[in-house]
Amino acid sequence: MLRRLYDWTMGLAAHRHAMPALFGISFIESSVFPIPPDVLMIPMVLARRARAMAIAFIATFGSVLGAMLGYWIGAALMDSVGQWVLSAYGKQEAYEVLSARFNEYGGWAVLFAALTPFPFKVITIFSGAVALPLPLFLLATVLGRAARFFVVAGLLWRFGPPIRDFIERRLGLVFTVFMVCLIGGFVALRYL
Repeated sequence: MLRRLYDWTMGLAAHRHAMPALFGISFIESSVFPIPPDVLMIPMVLARRARAMAIAFIATFGSVLGAMLGYWIGAALMDSVGQWVLSAYGKQEAYEVLSARFNEYGGWAVLFAALTPFPFKVITIFSGAVALPLPLFLLATVLGRAARFFVVAGLLWRFGPPIRDFIERRLGLVFTVFMVCLIGGFVALRYL
């Protein structure tokens, strides 16, 4: 089953609509969607290594625009949509405590979340809700997301064939590690 899913994803990654799909996933992941764009970006770079930097740019651009939507949700819709999203991630009760700490370390929190598997959408919404200065938010978002996506794309561009071979030979292990990282991000969110 994993092999068929992998083959399907690799086929999708080489499809002519892969770039718009990556943009869309990157956009919604930064504001409400739980699956990171890496799920599509990595196979896209492996399938089309010559386009690695363009793929990283699309992921970064979509993610930054999506982060702005998350910021807007926090700033304008905190009482309705924002509370719903925070409730879905179990952070409604901790909002007051987190907002006080967030005002002090907000730029670093945005940068950390932009670079890691930590659910970025929670930080984008918090940023808007606590009125983190927009220039600081955008700077941390652009730096963090660009670093994350361009480093991954660069490594895949440089070491693509061995990485693809490793993934294909150890698909079960790679899937397990990915799921542990994804779930670990949400577990970490519960305890922060």
